[in-house]
Amino acid sequence: MSSPDIAGILENSKELDRLRKEQEEVLNEINKMHKKLQTTPEVVEKPGDNSLSKLKNLYAVAKELSETEVNVSSVLSSQIDSLLPSGPPGQPRRRIGNDQKRKRMKSDSDISRLSPSMRSQLELCASLKGEQVAAKVNPEDVDKDEWFVVKVMHFDKETKEFEVLDEEPGDDEDSTGQRKYKVPMSAIIPFPKRNDPSSAPDLLPGRHVLAVYPGTTALYKATVVNGHRKRKGDDFLLEFDDDEEDGSLPQRTVPFHKVVPLPEGHRQ
Repeated sequence: MSSPDIAGILENSKELDRLRKEQEEVLNEINKMHKKLQTTPEVVEKPGDNSLSKLKNLYAVAKELSETEVNVSSVLSSQIDSLLPSGPPGQPRRRIGNDQKRKRMKSDSDISRLSPSMRSQLELCASLKGEQVAAKVNPEDVDKDEWFVVKVMHFDKETKEFEVLDEEPGDDEDSTGQRKYKVPMSAIIPFPKRNDPSSAPDLLPGRHVLAVYPGTTALYKATVVNGHRKRKGDDFLLEFDDDEEDGSLPQRTVPFHKVVPLPEGHRQ
């Protein structure tokens, strides 16, 4: 084992410690903002308040730190693997413990050893209880994605699943009232805050989005027409796919808090 190898491992170990300390600091700031918004939610309605913008920036920093941590951890793991002696041909490395112990260790890792950014993401998901969000409710094996406006009833931090309520399931013959669904985190998109236009993303003309079709609670793919709005609180002017009338696509007005960026891999 050479000195340069050890030096590289030590250097990356120090970088990993620094990243984790910085993540803890960001997480503490996020928790402070959560507490502030829970105790005095009316503060976001005051002119000039930037609480939600600050929280959004903290989440962005936490995400970047987490991704950097993953990269450094991967490099560190590769460095250590290159120094470990391999066993004789055909002989697997010795396993320590039994299956039950490994299962217990995995469970401990899943719950108590989450990175600060993941813990903050779980906290954000839990804070959506009672909020209206966009949810993809159809199974993965269908040809088209179906997104609806639903209300968050509960978020399970262990399974990382949302329980949501479709309050207006439609007027088809199979509808018997409100419907509940369980969906993963990846199938939920929070809407911009109605009382905080700064939480809305900047969407330039030609950008594809998901938006609530006027008069419904369903979201469809659309294209931004008027990206350069005078104020972030102004409505979007959109052209919905497959909304053709008399050979052209009508332009429809949709409130900014009912428009989200088109998720990657959307099927329509």
